[in-house]
Amino acid sequence: MTVSAATRKKSDSLRDQIRHHNYRYHALDDPEIPDAEYDRLMRDLQDLESEYPELVSPDSPTQRVGDTPISAFGTVQHELPMLSLGNAFTEAELHDFHRRVLDRLDLSADADMVYAAEPKLDGAAVSLLYENGLLVRGATRGDGTTGEDITHNVRTIESIPLRLLGAGYPRRLEVRGEVFMPKAGFDAYNKKARKAGEKTFVNPRNAAAGSLRQLDPKLTARRPLDMFAYSVGIAEGGKSLPDRHSEIIDQLQEWGVKVCPERRVVRGVSGCLDFYASLGERRDGLAYEIDGVVYKVDSLAMQNELGFVSRAPRWAIAHKFPAQEELTEVEAIEFQVGRTGAVTPVARLKPVFVGGVTVSNATLHNIDELHRKDVRVGDTVIVRRAGDVIPEVVRVIPQRRPKGARRVELPGECPVCGSHVERGEGETVARCTGGLFCAAQRAEALKHFVSRRALDVEGLGAKLIEQLVTTARLKTPADIFRLRREDLEELERMGEKSADNLIRSIEASKATTLARFLFALGIREVGEATAGGLAAHYGRLEKLVTASEDELQGIQDIGPVVAARIRAFFDEEHNLNVIARLREYGVEWPEFDPTGTKKDGKLSGKTFVLTGTLPNLTRDQAKDLIQAAGGKVTGSVSKKTDYLVAGAKAGSKLANAEKFDVAVLNEGDLRSLVEK
Repeated sequence: MTVSAATRKKSDSLRDQIRHHNYRYHALDDPEIPDAEYDRLMRDLQDLESEYPELVSPDSPTQRVGDTPISAFGTVQHELPMLSLGNAFTEAELHDFHRRVLDRLDLSADADMVYAAEPKLDGAAVSLLYENGLLVRGATRGDGTTGEDITHNVRTIESIPLRLLGAGYPRRLEVRGEVFMPKAGFDAYNKKARKAGEKTFVNPRNAAAGSLRQLDPKLTARRPLDMFAYSVGIAEGGKSLPDRHSEIIDQLQEWGVKVCPERRVVRGVSGCLDFYASLGERRDGLAYEIDGVVYKVDSLAMQNELGFVSRAPRWAIAHKFPAQEELTEVEAIEFQVGRTGAVTPVARLKPVFVGGVTVSNATLHNIDELHRKDVRVGDTVIVRRAGDVIPEVVRVIPQRRPKGARRVELPGECPVCGSHVERGEGETVARCTGGLFCAAQRAEALKHFVSRRALDVEGLGAKLIEQLVTTARLKTPADIFRLRREDLEELERMGEKSADNLIRSIEASKATTLARFLFALGIREVGEATAGGLAAHYGRLEKLVTASEDELQGIQDIGPVVAARIRAFFDEEHNLNVIARLREYGVEWPEFDPTGTKKDGKLSGKTFVLTGTLPNLTRDQAKDLIQAAGGKVTGSVSKKTDYLVAGAKAGSKLANAEKFDVAVLNEGDLRSLVEK
């Protein structure tokens, strides 16, 4: 049936009206018409689209809920990482953050620093990608680098526009925000679930995260979800965004994106604390759960100058509210041994519900802390979820202490292997001296070695490692690469096919990067960021192994303590023996001879994009190689791209490279650029 111009005009008018009223209702909380009138407009559009199916478009307000559930979640590689935030729990820590900001910007202590302040929502972080104003993808934060594709679910959330309003938005705009379940909706949903005999949610945060991970969008649509945007990620094409974070948020609201009404622009620490106190007083009356306040340096130019450390920005911090507390009893105090040999006291508690979860264990940190708080078996204690995450014992109620409760002392022998427990002068942490002889350290060290951000041996999980350690098949990381199918088939729940898959996974993990390998070794104080810095600085393991403490301290962010830990690790002959065996068994990574720092590297100032499958390098290895030589790796091809590194099955990025006249390299070309 041919659609007349008048009918098309009517349908366009209905969509524009509905989008306008959605904006007034969801983004501004200021509706112009009663619900009945809104329902009439929606019914008129539904009737029109039913009569003329060719009028239906993906961004129509009638198309929020898909008909067909998906079978599994796809993965989304974030073009810009979705970073986590550092935390401040006290005013002193906030002052320290402010001081670091001023110091890095080379500003005086009385400088007028402007911050954008907003509530820290207790929900699930999401990324929304708009192209030419249309919502084309929704993704979870995931691990910050890779998330899950939840487009089918975010489309069901009424406060998320399927099409941006107005004009002037970038051609590609990534909106980042927090999906949450309002308190009233959470209570109503649980009440209904209890009445129907269904499972209830523990807290609004779990409710939001669980709702976004439904394979059937109709189930998500039944959940009372909402969203506030708090930042943008990529923004390409069209006009430039404002140069202040607060103004970007205002601009998003003008484009129809819902933002938190409680946000403020404040000045200095005093302004931050005033906002924190004010919001804290009103916390219980808000329609949604928050667990603190986020402060961000408002100037984008200053944000860029401050940069990032590890997986968090230097220009933002979360100031947490005091955690919820409850009374419970200490049923036992045990000592756990970590992968570095740290012997840590842990309180086993009578289970208690705190902050939305049932807590039965709490850390006592170290023997000094245990003695300072004087926690004993049988004590009644106040337990708190510090930072709303880690349960800890706050203090003892001495009036309720049972007679005969004894002071707990540090054990002289390791509770796992019986080796001597020692505590260095001036150190708070006691350690088992058993090293790889201690099964607890061995198992934890191996779990770390094969973890996803280390060697990433898929299928070699914690329970399997514990079996292999218990049966003496694994004593050092090198033993992993000597495992045979026969060794694995004898283990619980390990059949022939599973064994073959694991052997293949172990073989694949041999191709890694120097940064991952260094992180996998489990050197004390050497996390991902430090391992990456060491790899980029030295390029070759042999150079790092022979580096002096003074030389190590010349690397950014490495002080005397970390330098000493690194030097001590490589001074141990058994560590070098394990590394030699690992290399003998085929563990390898690309190496290079850096000519200087990243800023003056061979690829300094050059922007690369990776696509397809390279013959000998994984995507991470190629990225590390480029970044170590000073280059920059982005996720999409544009006029600013210098090189596209293309492997087998290259996709649309290859066509875009031809469109923008971008040079295309293969793996050999890339190696030549780095090594010439």
